[in-house]
Amino acid sequence: MVHMLLNILKNLFSKPATVKHPFIKREPFPEHRGRILVFDMEKCDLCRDCERLCPPVAIKVDPETKTITYDPFKCIYCHVCVENCLQRAIKAEPDYQPPAYQKRVVYYKLER
Repeated sequence: MVHMLLNILKNLFSKPATVKHPFIKREPFPEHRGRILVFDMEKCDLCRDCERLCPPVAIKVDPETKTITYDPFKCIYCHVCVENCLQRAIKAEPDYQPPAYQKRVVYYKLER
């Protein structure tokens, strides 16, 4: 009983363990994998490495029409595509994915 009382007193007079989320945003951890931001179509050579290595098949590359289809709702943000892109055409930012209320698929088309 004394141990529990000491723990209660310690928690009463210390700062809270959580943050007030909507008002105070927490900085991401140093090794945090953030959201995939953009596919740079000027650098991309449509080699299909990202499509082949993507575990949830969130990326589809069509070399005939020169388009990339990216589905963020399928993406598990493992960043295998970002790490293995030889042309560094896939950019990511160390930020949390904002909530979305509707599913959307992002299309990128090569303009040459």
